Amino acid sequence: NLSGIFTPSSSITEHLSSCCTDLFVSGLRVGFTFSSNMTSEMMGEWMDVPGILIFLCVLLFVKHMYDFRFSNMPPGPFPLPFIGNLMCIGFNDPMEIFPKIAERYGGVSTLYLGRRPCILLTGYEAFKEAFVEQADVFTERPFFPVNDRICNGKGLIFSGGHMWRQQRRFAVATLKYFGVGKKTLENSILQECQFVCEALRAERGLPFNPHDLLNCAVGNIICSLVFGYKFEYDDQRFYQLLKYSDDTFKLPINRWGRLYNEFPTLMSFLPGQHQTTFANLSKLKVFFQEEIQKHREDRNPSSPRDYIDCYLDEMEKTKDSEAEFTEENLIHCLLDLFGAGTESTTKSLSWGLLYMAKYPEVQEKVQAEIDHVIGQTRQPLMEDRTHLPYTYAVIHEVQRFANVLAFIPPRVACRDTTVAGYLIPKVRDAAFKV
Repeated sequence: NLSGIFTPSSSITEHLSSCCTDLFVSGLRVGFTFSSNMTSEMMGEWMDVPGILIFLCVLLFVKHMYDFRFSNMPPGPFPLPFIGNLMCIGFNDPMEIFPKIAERYGGVSTLYLGRRPCILLTGYEAFKEAFVEQADVFTERPFFPVNDRICNGKGLIFSGGHMWRQQRRFAVATLKYFGVGKKTLENSILQECQFVCEALRAERGLPFNPHDLLNCAVGNIICSLVFGYKFEYDDQRFYQLLKYSDDTFKLPINRWGRLYNEFPTLMSFLPGQHQTTFANLSKLKVFFQEEIQKHREDRNPSSPRDYIDCYLDEMEKTKDSEAEFTEENLIHCLLDLFGAGTESTTKSLSWGLLYMAKYPEVQEKVQAEIDHVIGQTRQPLMEDRTHLPYTYAVIHEVQRFANVLAFIPPRVACRDTTVAGYLIPKVRDAAFKV
Protein backbone atom coordinates (compact mmCIF):
# COMPACT_ATOMS: atom_id res chain seq x y z
CA ASN A 1 0.00 0.00 0.00
CA LEU A 2 1.56 3.29 -1.15
CA SER A 3 -0.95 5.63 0.50
CA GLY A 4 1.75 6.83 2.89
CA ILE A 5 3.41 8.62 -0.01
CA PHE A 6 0.50 11.05 -0.19
CA THR A 7 -0.06 13.37 2.72
CA PRO A 8 -3.89 13.71 2.86
CA SER A 9 -5.87 10.57 3.68
CA SER A 10 -9.12 10.20 1.75
CA SER A 11 -10.92 8.02 -0.75
CA ILE A 12 -9.02 9.87 -3.46
CA THR A 13 -5.78 8.85 -1.79
CA GLU A 14 -6.90 5.23 -1.68
CA HIS A 15 -7.82 5.36 -5.35
CA LEU A 16 -4.44 6.81 -6.27
CA SER A 17 -2.76 4.25 -4.05
CA SER A 18 -4.50 1.52 -6.01
CA CYS A 19 -3.38 3.09 -9.27
CA CYS A 20 0.17 3.29 -7.96
CA THR A 21 0.01 -0.37 -6.96
CA ASP A 22 -0.97 -1.23 -10.54
CA LEU A 23 1.88 0.92 -11.81
CA PHE A 24 4.22 -0.77 -9.35
CA VAL A 25 3.25 -4.23 -10.55
CA SER A 26 3.47 -3.13 -14.18
CA GLY A 27 6.86 -1.63 -13.52
CA LEU A 28 8.08 -4.85 -11.95
CA ARG A 29 6.78 -6.79 -14.92
CA VAL A 30 8.70 -4.46 -17.21
CA GLY A 31 11.82 -4.57 -15.07
CA PHE A 32 11.93 -8.24 -14.04
CA THR A 33 11.10 -11.72 -15.21
CA PHE A 34 10.10 -14.03 -12.33
CA SER A 35 11.13 -17.66 -12.21
CA SER A 36 11.03 -20.24 -9.45
CA ASN A 37 14.49 -21.36 -10.47
CA MET A 38 16.06 -17.84 -10.41
CA THR A 39 19.37 -17.59 -8.56
CA SER A 40 21.26 -14.49 -7.41
CA GLU A 41 23.70 -14.92 -10.31
CA MET A 42 20.83 -15.05 -12.79
CA MET A 43 18.97 -12.01 -11.38
CA GLY A 44 21.13 -9.45 -13.19
CA GLU A 45 20.27 -11.01 -16.54
CA TRP A 46 16.57 -10.25 -16.11
CA MET A 47 16.91 -6.87 -14.40
CA ASP A 48 16.05 -4.02 -16.77
CA VAL A 49 17.53 -0.85 -15.22
CA PRO A 50 15.88 1.51 -17.75
CA GLY A 51 12.53 -0.06 -16.89
CA ILE A 52 13.09 0.61 -13.19
CA LEU A 53 14.05 4.21 -13.92
CA ILE A 54 10.97 4.70 -16.08
CA PHE A 55 8.79 3.29 -13.31
CA LEU A 56 10.34 5.63 -10.72
CA CYS A 57 9.90 8.62 -13.02
CA VAL A 58 6.24 7.72 -13.57
CA LEU A 59 5.73 7.34 -9.83
CA LEU A 60 7.32 10.71 -9.11
CA PHE A 61 5.26 12.35 -11.85
CA VAL A 62 2.02 10.88 -10.45
CA LYS A 63 2.89 12.17 -6.99
CA HIS A 64 3.77 15.57 -8.49
CA MET A 65 0.39 15.71 -10.24
CA TYR A 66 -1.38 14.74 -7.02
CA ASP A 67 0.42 17.37 -4.96
CA PHE A 68 -0.46 20.02 -7.53
CA ARG A 69 -4.09 18.96 -8.15
CA PHE A 70 -5.28 18.38 -4.60
CA SER A 71 -3.57 21.20 -2.74
CA ASN A 72 -5.68 24.20 -1.79
CA MET A 73 -3.24 26.53 -3.52
CA PRO A 74 -4.59 29.16 -5.94
CA PRO A 75 -5.00 28.01 -9.56
CA GLY A 76 -2.28 28.40 -12.13
CA PRO A 77 -0.52 26.77 -15.07
CA PHE A 78 0.55 23.16 -14.53
CA PRO A 79 4.20 23.05 -13.38
CA LEU A 80 6.67 20.55 -14.75
CA PRO A 81 8.78 18.62 -12.24
CA PHE A 82 11.89 20.47 -11.08
CA ILE A 83 11.59 23.40 -13.53
CA GLY A 84 8.02 24.44 -12.66
CA ASN A 85 6.72 27.14 -15.02
CA LEU A 86 10.10 28.55 -15.98
CA MET A 87 9.52 27.52 -19.61
CA CYS A 88 6.50 29.85 -19.71
CA ILE A 89 8.49 32.88 -18.60
CA GLY A 90 10.09 34.87 -21.41
CA PHE A 91 13.85 35.13 -21.15
CA ASN A 92 13.98 38.70 -22.48
CA ASP A 93 10.68 39.97 -21.08
CA PRO A 94 9.69 37.92 -18.01
CA MET A 95 6.79 40.26 -17.22
CA GLU A 96 4.73 39.49 -20.32
CA ILE A 97 3.32 36.26 -18.88
CA PHE A 98 1.72 37.80 -15.79
CA PRO A 99 -1.20 39.64 -17.46
CA LYS A 100 -2.02 36.40 -19.30
CA ILE A 101 -2.01 34.41 -16.06
CA ALA A 102 -4.23 37.01 -14.36
CA GLU A 103 -6.65 37.00 -17.29
CA ARG A 104 -6.96 33.20 -17.28
CA TYR A 105 -6.80 32.34 -13.57
CA GLY A 106 -8.04 35.50 -11.84
CA GLY A 107 -6.60 37.90 -9.28
CA VAL A 108 -5.00 35.16 -7.15
CA SER A 109 -2.90 32.55 -8.93
CA THR A 110 0.14 30.33 -8.46
CA LEU A 111 3.30 30.31 -10.56
CA TYR A 112 6.11 27.85 -9.92
CA LEU A 113 9.62 29.29 -10.18
CA GLY A 114 11.46 26.00 -10.43
CA ARG A 115 10.24 23.95 -7.49
CA ARG A 116 9.23 27.10 -5.64
CA PRO A 117 5.51 28.03 -5.70
CA CYS A 118 4.87 31.76 -5.79
CA ILE A 119 1.45 33.34 -5.19
CA LEU A 120 0.60 36.18 -7.58
CA LEU A 121 -1.86 38.84 -6.45
CA THR A 122 -3.01 41.00 -9.34
CA GLY A 123 -6.45 42.09 -8.15
CA TYR A 124 -7.25 45.03 -5.89
CA GLU A 125 -9.43 43.05 -3.47
CA ALA A 126 -6.87 40.27 -3.02
CA PHE A 127 -4.07 42.80 -2.65
CA LYS A 128 -6.00 44.70 0.00
CA GLU A 129 -6.89 41.53 1.91
CA ALA A 130 -3.29 40.33 2.01
CA PHE A 131 -1.21 43.48 2.18
CA VAL A 132 -3.49 45.78 4.18
CA GLU A 133 -5.84 43.65 6.29
CA GLN A 134 -3.15 41.03 7.00
CA ALA A 135 -0.07 43.23 6.86
CA ASP A 136 1.29 41.69 10.08
CA VAL A 137 1.26 38.23 8.46
CA PHE A 138 3.36 39.24 5.43
CA THR A 139 6.27 40.97 7.16
CA GLU A 140 9.03 38.55 6.15
CA ARG A 141 10.97 38.39 2.91
CA PRO A 142 11.67 35.23 0.92
CA PHE A 143 15.22 34.06 0.43
CA PHE A 144 16.69 34.59 -3.02
CA PRO A 145 20.43 34.02 -3.51
CA VAL A 146 20.95 37.13 -5.63
CA ASN A 147 19.15 39.36 -3.11
CA ASP A 148 21.12 37.81 -0.29
CA ARG A 149 24.35 38.50 -2.18
CA ILE A 150 23.34 42.14 -2.63
CA CYS A 151 21.96 43.05 0.80
CA ASN A 152 22.45 40.06 3.12
CA GLY A 153 18.95 40.50 4.56
CA LYS A 154 19.56 44.11 5.62
CA GLY A 155 18.35 47.54 4.54
CA LEU A 156 14.82 48.76 3.90
CA ILE A 157 13.64 46.63 0.98
CA PHE A 158 14.74 43.03 1.46
CA SER A 159 14.85 42.85 5.25
CA GLY A 160 11.95 41.55 7.31
CA GLY A 161 10.36 41.18 10.72
CA HIS A 162 11.21 43.42 13.67
CA MET A 163 14.36 44.81 12.06
CA TRP A 164 12.49 45.88 8.95
CA ARG A 165 9.73 47.56 10.97
CA GLN A 166 12.23 49.54 13.06
CA GLN A 167 14.39 50.53 10.08
CA ARG A 168 11.31 51.60 8.14
CA ARG A 169 9.92 53.55 11.09
CA PHE A 170 13.21 55.41 11.48
CA ALA A 171 13.50 56.12 7.74
CA VAL A 172 9.96 57.51 7.48
CA ALA A 173 10.41 59.73 10.55
CA THR A 174 13.83 61.00 9.44
CA LEU A 175 12.82 61.80 5.87
CA LYS A 176 9.73 63.57 7.14
CA TYR A 177 11.96 65.58 9.49
CA PHE A 178 14.01 66.77 6.50
CA GLY A 179 10.94 67.83 4.58
CA VAL A 180 9.74 64.91 2.45
CA GLY A 181 6.10 65.61 1.74
CA LYS A 182 6.45 69.13 3.15
CA LYS A 183 7.20 72.58 1.84
CA THR A 184 10.73 72.56 3.32
CA LEU A 185 12.00 70.31 0.50
CA GLU A 186 10.33 72.42 -2.15
CA ASN A 187 13.28 74.77 -2.76
CA SER A 188 15.62 71.88 -3.49
CA ILE A 189 13.13 70.37 -5.95
CA LEU A 190 12.52 73.71 -7.68
CA GLN A 191 16.25 74.21 -8.10
CA GLU A 192 16.60 70.87 -9.87
CA CYS A 193 13.52 71.67 -11.99
CA GLN A 194 15.26 74.83 -13.16
CA PHE A 195 18.33 72.84 -14.23
CA VAL A 196 16.15 70.33 -16.09
CA CYS A 197 14.27 73.08 -17.94
CA GLU A 198 17.54 74.70 -19.01
CA ALA A 199 18.85 71.37 -20.26
CA LEU A 200 15.64 70.76 -22.21
CA ARG A 201 15.91 74.17 -23.88
CA ALA A 202 19.50 73.38 -24.85
CA GLU A 203 18.25 70.43 -26.93
CA ARG A 204 16.39 72.93 -29.19
CA GLY A 205 13.46 70.61 -29.77
CA LEU A 206 15.54 67.78 -31.23
CA PRO A 207 14.84 64.15 -30.22
CA PHE A 208 16.86 62.89 -27.25
CA ASN A 209 16.62 60.42 -24.37
CA PRO A 210 15.80 62.33 -21.15
CA HIS A 211 16.55 59.40 -18.81
CA ASP A 212 20.03 60.49 -17.67
CA LEU A 213 18.89 64.09 -17.20
CA LEU A 214 15.91 63.11 -15.07
CA ASN A 215 18.00 60.56 -13.18
CA CYS A 216 20.54 63.24 -12.25
CA ALA A 217 17.84 65.62 -11.06
CA VAL A 218 16.11 63.02 -8.90
CA GLY A 219 19.43 61.62 -7.68
CA ASN A 220 20.55 65.05 -6.52
CA ILE A 221 17.42 65.48 -4.41
CA ILE A 222 18.11 62.09 -2.78
CA CYS A 223 21.74 63.14 -2.23
CA SER A 224 20.66 66.31 -0.46
CA LEU A 225 18.59 64.20 1.95
CA VAL A 226 21.10 61.45 2.70
CA PHE A 227 24.50 63.13 2.15
CA GLY A 228 23.65 66.78 2.81
CA TYR A 229 25.03 68.05 -0.53
CA LYS A 230 24.50 67.79 -4.29
CA PHE A 231 26.63 66.97 -7.33
CA GLU A 232 27.19 68.71 -10.63
CA TYR A 233 25.49 66.85 -13.46
CA ASP A 234 28.81 66.30 -15.26
CA ASP A 235 30.55 64.89 -12.16
CA GLN A 236 31.89 61.46 -13.14
CA ARG A 237 31.55 60.15 -9.59
CA PHE A 238 27.88 61.12 -9.61
CA TYR A 239 27.33 59.36 -12.94
CA GLN A 240 28.97 56.18 -11.66
CA LEU A 241 26.96 56.35 -8.44
CA LEU A 242 23.73 56.47 -10.43
CA LYS A 243 24.78 53.76 -12.88
CA TYR A 244 26.03 51.32 -10.23
CA SER A 245 22.86 51.81 -8.21
CA ASP A 246 20.64 51.35 -11.27
CA ASP A 247 22.45 48.17 -12.33
CA THR A 248 22.20 46.72 -8.81
CA PHE A 249 18.43 47.17 -8.66
CA LYS A 250 17.93 45.69 -12.12
CA LEU A 251 19.97 42.54 -11.46
CA PRO A 252 17.32 40.56 -9.48
CA ILE A 253 14.83 40.74 -12.37
CA ASN A 254 17.10 40.34 -15.40
CA ARG A 255 18.27 37.06 -16.95
CA TRP A 256 21.55 36.99 -15.03
CA GLY A 257 19.80 37.44 -11.70
CA ARG A 258 17.31 34.67 -12.49
CA LEU A 259 20.11 32.31 -13.46
CA TYR A 260 21.95 33.18 -10.25
CA ASN A 261 18.85 32.39 -8.19
CA GLU A 262 18.55 28.94 -9.79
CA PHE A 263 22.26 28.05 -9.81
CA PRO A 264 24.00 30.27 -7.22
CA THR A 265 27.07 28.09 -6.69
CA LEU A 266 27.70 27.62 -10.40
CA MET A 267 27.04 31.27 -11.30
CA SER A 268 29.46 32.41 -8.60
CA PHE A 269 32.27 31.02 -10.76
CA LEU A 270 30.96 31.90 -14.21
CA PRO A 271 31.61 35.28 -15.88
CA GLY A 272 28.72 37.52 -16.83
CA GLN A 273 26.88 40.74 -16.11
CA HIS A 274 26.18 39.60 -12.56
CA GLN A 275 29.90 39.59 -11.77
CA THR A 276 30.26 43.16 -13.08
CA THR A 277 27.29 44.25 -10.98
CA PHE A 278 28.70 42.64 -7.83
CA ALA A 279 32.06 44.37 -8.42
CA ASN A 280 30.36 47.75 -8.92
CA LEU A 281 28.23 47.15 -5.83
CA SER A 282 31.43 46.78 -3.80
CA LYS A 283 32.62 50.15 -5.15
CA LEU A 284 29.27 51.67 -4.23
CA LYS A 285 29.57 50.38 -0.67
CA VAL A 286 33.09 51.84 -0.40
CA PHE A 287 31.71 55.23 -1.45
CA PHE A 288 29.02 55.03 1.24
CA GLN A 289 31.61 54.00 3.84
CA GLU A 290 33.70 57.06 2.98
CA GLU A 291 30.67 59.33 3.35
CA ILE A 292 29.83 57.78 6.73
CA GLN A 293 33.40 58.32 7.92
CA LYS A 294 33.32 61.99 6.82
CA HIS A 295 30.09 62.47 8.75
CA ARG A 296 31.60 60.87 11.85
CA GLU A 297 34.47 63.34 11.77
CA ASP A 298 32.50 66.59 11.51
CA ARG A 299 28.94 65.92 12.68
CA ASN A 300 27.20 67.79 15.48
CA PRO A 301 24.81 65.46 17.38
CA SER A 302 22.64 68.40 18.42
CA SER A 303 22.18 69.56 14.82
CA PRO A 304 21.86 66.67 12.32
CA ARG A 305 22.31 67.70 8.70
CA ASP A 306 21.01 64.65 6.86
CA TYR A 307 19.98 61.01 7.05
CA ILE A 308 23.49 59.77 7.84
CA ASP A 309 23.85 62.12 10.82
CA CYS A 310 20.49 61.00 12.22
CA TYR A 311 21.37 57.34 11.75
CA LEU A 312 24.70 57.75 13.54
CA ASP A 313 22.85 59.42 16.42
CA GLU A 314 20.39 56.50 16.52
CA MET A 315 23.27 54.01 16.59
CA GLU A 316 24.52 55.65 19.79
CA LYS A 317 21.12 56.04 21.46
CA THR A 318 19.24 52.83 20.66
CA LYS A 319 19.15 49.95 23.12
CA ASP A 320 17.24 47.65 20.79
CA SER A 321 19.91 45.28 19.51
CA GLU A 322 17.40 43.38 17.35
CA ALA A 323 16.70 46.55 15.33
CA GLU A 324 20.33 46.34 14.13
CA PHE A 325 21.23 50.00 13.85
CA THR A 326 24.74 49.27 12.61
CA GLU A 327 27.06 50.72 10.00
CA GLU A 328 26.45 47.74 7.72
CA ASN A 329 22.71 48.30 7.90
CA LEU A 330 23.20 52.02 7.29
CA ILE A 331 25.12 51.23 4.09
CA HIS A 332 22.29 49.04 2.83
CA CYS A 333 19.67 51.62 3.83
CA LEU A 334 21.57 54.24 1.79
CA LEU A 335 21.70 51.82 -1.13
CA ASP A 336 17.94 51.26 -0.91
CA LEU A 337 17.07 54.94 -0.50
CA PHE A 338 19.30 55.96 -3.36
CA GLY A 339 18.38 53.12 -5.70
CA ALA A 340 14.65 52.88 -5.05
CA GLY A 341 14.20 56.65 -4.81
CA THR A 342 15.84 57.44 -8.14
CA GLU A 343 14.45 54.41 -9.98
CA SER A 344 10.75 54.94 -9.21
CA THR A 345 10.69 58.73 -9.56
CA THR A 346 12.75 58.78 -12.76
CA LYS A 347 10.45 56.18 -14.31
CA SER A 348 7.35 58.16 -13.30
CA LEU A 349 8.72 61.31 -14.92
CA SER A 350 9.81 59.42 -18.04
CA TRP A 351 6.36 57.88 -18.47
CA GLY A 352 4.81 61.31 -17.95
CA LEU A 353 6.89 62.81 -20.77
CA LEU A 354 6.08 59.86 -23.02
CA TYR A 355 2.33 60.21 -22.49
CA MET A 356 2.49 63.96 -23.02
CA ALA A 357 4.14 63.30 -26.39
CA LYS A 358 1.70 60.53 -27.29
CA TYR A 359 -1.42 62.49 -26.32
CA PRO A 360 -0.78 66.08 -27.49
CA GLU A 361 -4.39 67.08 -26.82
CA VAL A 362 -3.88 66.27 -23.12
CA GLN A 363 -0.58 68.13 -23.16
CA GLU A 364 -2.31 71.22 -24.57
CA LYS A 365 -4.95 71.20 -21.81
CA VAL A 366 -2.29 70.79 -19.10
CA GLN A 367 -0.23 73.63 -20.58
CA ALA A 368 -3.29 75.87 -20.87
CA GLU A 369 -4.24 75.30 -17.23
CA ILE A 370 -0.68 75.97 -16.02
CA ASP A 371 -0.46 79.15 -18.12
CA HIS A 372 -3.79 80.35 -16.75
CA VAL A 373 -3.02 79.66 -13.07
CA ILE A 374 0.76 80.13 -12.84
CA GLY A 375 1.79 81.93 -16.00
CA GLN A 376 5.26 81.93 -17.56
CA THR A 377 7.10 84.07 -15.00
CA ARG A 378 7.41 81.71 -12.03
CA GLN A 379 7.72 78.04 -11.15
CA PRO A 380 4.79 76.00 -9.79
CA LEU A 381 4.52 75.55 -6.03
CA MET A 382 2.91 72.86 -3.90
CA GLU A 383 0.18 75.30 -2.91
CA ASP A 384 -0.88 75.56 -6.57
CA ARG A 385 -2.18 71.99 -6.60
CA THR A 386 -5.69 72.93 -5.50
CA HIS A 387 -5.94 75.33 -8.45
CA LEU A 388 -4.70 72.79 -11.03
CA PRO A 389 -7.32 70.00 -10.91
CA TYR A 390 -6.81 68.80 -14.49
CA THR A 391 -3.01 68.74 -14.23
CA TYR A 392 -3.20 66.98 -10.89
CA ALA A 393 -5.61 64.38 -12.34
CA VAL A 394 -3.27 63.76 -15.29
CA ILE A 395 -0.34 63.16 -12.91
CA HIS A 396 -2.39 60.60 -11.00
CA GLU A 397 -3.51 58.94 -14.24
CA VAL A 398 0.11 58.63 -15.40
CA GLN A 399 1.04 56.93 -12.14
CA ARG A 400 -1.97 54.62 -12.40
CA PHE A 401 -1.49 53.70 -16.04
CA ALA A 402 2.29 53.58 -16.30
CA ASN A 403 4.23 50.43 -15.49
CA VAL A 404 6.51 52.18 -12.99
CA LEU A 405 6.92 49.20 -10.66
CA ALA A 406 5.94 45.83 -12.09
CA PHE A 407 6.17 44.14 -8.70
CA ILE A 408 6.19 45.08 -5.08
CA PRO A 409 9.12 43.10 -3.59
CA PRO A 410 7.73 39.66 -2.64
CA ARG A 411 6.97 38.64 0.93
CA VAL A 412 6.35 35.36 2.72
CA ALA A 413 3.64 34.46 5.20
CA CYS A 414 4.94 34.12 8.76
CA ARG A 415 1.99 31.81 9.55
CA ASP A 416 -0.67 29.88 7.64
CA THR A 417 -3.36 32.19 6.31
CA THR A 418 -5.92 32.52 3.51
CA VAL A 419 -6.37 35.06 0.75
CA ALA A 420 -9.56 35.05 -1.33
CA GLY A 421 -10.37 31.65 0.18
CA TYR A 422 -7.08 30.04 -0.86
CA LEU A 423 -4.52 28.67 1.55
CA ILE A 424 -1.23 30.56 1.78
CA PRO A 425 1.06 28.28 3.83
CA LYS A 426 3.69 29.57 6.21
CA VAL A 427 6.91 30.65 4.47
CA ARG A 428 5.23 30.72 1.08
CA ASP A 429 6.24 33.44 -1.38
CA ALA A 430 3.61 36.03 -2.23
CA ALA A 431 4.50 38.37 -5.07
CA PHE A 432 2.29 41.43 -5.24
CA LYS A 433 1.57 42.92 -8.64
CA VAL A 434 -0.84 45.84 -8.76
